[in-house]
Amino acid sequence: MHRLRALSGRRLVAAVLLAALLAVAVAVALLPFVWMLSASLRPRGDLIANPTSLVPGIWTWDNYRAIWEQIPFGRQLGNTALFAGSVAVISVTLDSMAGYALARFAFRGRTVVLVAVIAMLMLPPQVTLVPLYGVLVDLGWVNTYQGLIVPRAADAFGIFFMRQFFLALPRDLEDAGRVDGASELRIYGRVMLPLAWPALLTVGLFNLLNNWNDLLWPLVVTTQTDMRTLPAGLALFKGEHVSDYGLLMAGSVLALLPMLALFFVVQRRFIEGIATTGLK
Repeated sequence: MHRLRALSGRRLVAAVLLAALLAVAVAVALLPFVWMLSASLRPRGDLIANPTSLVPGIWTWDNYRAIWEQIPFGRQLGNTALFAGSVAVISVTLDSMAGYALARFAFRGRTVVLVAVIAMLMLPPQVTLVPLYGVLVDLGWVNTYQGLIVPRAADAFGIFFMRQFFLALPRDLEDAGRVDGASELRIYGRVMLPLAWPALLTVGLFNLLNNWNDLLWPLVVTTQTDMRTLPAGLALFKGEHVSDYGLLMAGSVLALLPMLALFFVVQRRFIEGIATTGLK
């Protein structure tokens, strides 16, 4: 009995310590976001006078109103939504088709293609930046939506991720479809895709978040203010107005809100897709 009580006491202490460590980790992770929100609600003078404070000395919504006037915020927000949303939809389609082919079809050169996909995962995107830009210049796609979207239409991570998910699905489902006379495309669209929703949602959300927050690629492909995405517009705004951090933080908060709301809506499916991929 005494031993059981001692064991229960140790477990209680361990649980309390773990909860305290998790609370500290969450606080450290949320600190930049809390400061960003606080800075967006402070006038420039109050922010410069006491930049480390998390509680505004003076509250104001002027930064949120002014950011719409200082830059074409609405246009750049629309550009970001069109760019990131289009890439997410197209990449989910192409990545799932390529991943399904690598997982289910035995064709000559499949191993070579898979090795090439894995090699692309280890290749930094900056390596292909200059060649891609040269191709876009030759096509006349600089400062165009197709120049932003097409080079991001498929990615190695999504192909590999979808392949691993399809490998975990039983082949009996496809065999049953073939027995019923269904074509391979019908099996893919009507049988496999409905089962792959967690993985599709995960790939789509990854691509949406990565491209929504991407700075380098839109800066390279666009030179006109009306064609820039929001991260590029805010970065250039910071360069022109170094001390207007309140405006910059207000723009960052507004840019963050759509992705935050989306993640809360789909987080359950997103975690399910991460947890089940690669399991058999």
